[in-house]
Amino acid sequence: MSDDPEWFAPKRYGLGSTPVTWQGWALTIGFVAIAILLSVKFAHRPVLLFATLAPFVVVFTVICARTTKGGWRWRWGDDE
Repeated sequence: MSDDPEWFAPKRYGLGSTPVTWQGWALTIGFVAIAILLSVKFAHRPVLLFATLAPFVVVFTVICARTTKGGWRWRWGDDE
C-alpha cells in the first residue's frame, strides 16, 4: 500500500474518479459550494467568472488525480 492518501476511487469507464472517503467528499462539496457562490456573484460577468473559477478547477482536478487509487488513466471497464 502506498503512503499517498486515497480519497477517490477511479471510475470503471472513462477518465475520472468518485469520492470514497470523508476527505474526498469534503473536498468535492467544498468545490461545488465555491463554484455555486462564484456563479451567483459573477452571474452577469462571464469572463470574470471564468477567470476566478479556473484556478479552483485546476487545483481541484490536480488534487483528485493525485489522491485517486491507482491514478487517473482511461479505463475500459475491465476489473483490475
